[in-house]
Amino acid sequence: MEHGPKENEFRQQRLINLQKLQEFGQSPFGAAFERTGTVAATLAAFAENAAVRVAGRVVSKRQMGKSIFAHIQDGPDRLQIYVKKDAVGEAAFAAFEFIDLGDHVGVEGPLFVTRTGEKSVKAEKWTLLSKALLPLPEKWHGLQDVEIRYRQRYLDLIANPEVRQLFDRRTRVLTELRAFLGARGFAEVETPMIQPMAGGAAANPFKTRYEALSADMFLRIAPELYLKRLLVGGYDKVYELNRNFRNEGLDRSHNPEFTMVEIYEAYGDCRSMMRLVESLVTTVAEKVLGSLQVGAGELAVNLASPWRIVTYRELILERAGADWYDLPLETARERARGFGLDVPGDWNRGAITHEVYEKLVERTLLNPTFVTRLPVELVPLAKACADDPTVVDVFELVVRGRELAPGYSELNDPIEQRKRFEEQAQGDTSKIDADFLEALEHGMPPAGGMGIGIDRLIMVLTGAESIRDVVLFPQLKPRG
Repeated sequence: MEHGPKENEFRQQRLINLQKLQEFGQSPFGAAFERTGTVAATLAAFAENAAVRVAGRVVSKRQMGKSIFAHIQDGPDRLQIYVKKDAVGEAAFAAFEFIDLGDHVGVEGPLFVTRTGEKSVKAEKWTLLSKALLPLPEKWHGLQDVEIRYRQRYLDLIANPEVRQLFDRRTRVLTELRAFLGARGFAEVETPMIQPMAGGAAANPFKTRYEALSADMFLRIAPELYLKRLLVGGYDKVYELNRNFRNEGLDRSHNPEFTMVEIYEAYGDCRSMMRLVESLVTTVAEKVLGSLQVGAGELAVNLASPWRIVTYRELILERAGADWYDLPLETARERARGFGLDVPGDWNRGAITHEVYEKLVERTLLNPTFVTRLPVELVPLAKACADDPTVVDVFELVVRGRELAPGYSELNDPIEQRKRFEEQAQGDTSKIDADFLEALEHGMPPAGGMGIGIDRLIMVLTGAESIRDVVLFPQLKPRG
């Protein structure tokens, strides 16, 4: 790792301090330190004179003669430590003078409250646990560069407590999601992430090579076809909290590696999935945030039930005109161009219509909206509506202008599924998952299924503007 001139200067001084600490008998990269509790737990159960053993990163330090006041940080929480020469001894006090901000220390001693009312530990012993060779970012302007924050998330977590709070909330959302589904009888399962075929969605996959089998493989774009095999095998309710991979673009709402939960329920349908996701999201929001009003300003969303249900066709007619579906193709193309859309001359009506939806309709849907009855060509794995075979019995849950969760009445007709796979493959039989079709021919019960984009859900619940803000280590362009 390369460092700038200033960092190299700091590093050199810290190496000198490391040597001094070693001369005092301190091990610069220490050993295990048994704590009586975290800083948060210590503060929560604070009792004067209680003996504690706490550890953390030194984030402030000031010397006043024969005393040193410092703060250690453990996660987002801080605790003051008071190091006095008379209490720790002359050598230990002298050694502490060579502690730098960023070093990890363990401290043992009684709790007390200072004259200014601050809860503190009076050190009787201290030990160096880890020496930081580079300085922490400056509090106010050292870590405002967004690119650095993403590349060096560990510094972002230290410097910006609100970032740690966001990821703590993400952890709680996943905990509550699992609790919600578990309480309703859904079994959490695991399916392959390296697959012989990239199925379950339309996307460009990442390719890899399985040398032991001399076979080309793919990182999964969705777990759908394996989860449906479990429905064939007799599972009634299954879900997988999974990582998917799509070799596509990077933007504010897309990361090539992303987290989803896919859920399937035998004998359910599109409507049972709508009820499930509405209950799941509102329950999780209440438990984690204590409110159904999430985000702020232009990103504010009201999650309160009931959520709007509207057909794809109704939304198109509202935006493109009541006569849209009666227009000749070229007239529709010109009208779309009049809306400012880039519509190539070889696009058919379905493609033009979906461009209207994606560019002019979807992004206007702020509060939760179930968009139903999508064109059949958009969703090849769903059942057609009984009253109109040109549309499928599905929903897209849109929140804050982005799809959050698609849900289907799942197609369980192996003959129709084969036909749709063949149409999608356009003559390339290698793209047809024959193993899945064979499973389907053994009989899959009618089922409802859906996938919820976890990263986008976290964006909604926290008001984050970019998917990179809710992924600990987002994918970035290589440096240089």
